[in-house]
Amino acid sequence: MALRKILTQGDEQLLKHSRKVEKFDARLHTLLDDMRETLENSGGVGLAAPQVGVLRRVVVLLDVNTEPEEMVELVNPEVIETHGEERVVEGCLSVPGVYGYVTRPTWAKIRAQDRDGNWFEREGEGIVAQCFCHETEHLDGHLFTEKVEEYVDPEDLQQGGEGDAE
Repeated sequence: MALRKILTQGDEQLLKHSRKVEKFDARLHTLLDDMRETLENSGGVGLAAPQVGVLRRVVVLLDVNTEPEEMVELVNPEVIETHGEERVVEGCLSVPGVYGYVTRPTWAKIRAQDRDGNWFEREGEGIVAQCFCHETEHLDGHLFTEKVEEYVDPEDLQQGGEGDAE
């Protein structure tokens, strides 16, 4: 496993549409392993392959609603159902130091494949639902800054204790 460099806003790779994964092979497994390690090292809760310069539909995220927290791998993910709505503070590993309010669903269901190509569905609430949406948007070349309704000073976050999706 290896740490990968996380691309930051201004890198054109972040604005490109990712391609569907067709081969479930050792190369994909290495990418997933590297993304897991990179995410664990970053302190974030989600990471999409375009953020490490790979234009494939691959996401890793931390399900903080499970005990213990679980690292989830999503290949070719798509959000298939959402409910509710809340205004939350979000940030992104590719836009360091920037936080803002966005409106996200309170619950979401995602359909994806695992590292071996098996399809599954998974539900998430709160920050996990937020992360499902945030990370799949990366796969289509979008950053959360496109959805920001109001930016937040990072110093206010430390005092207020609000979380972020990534």
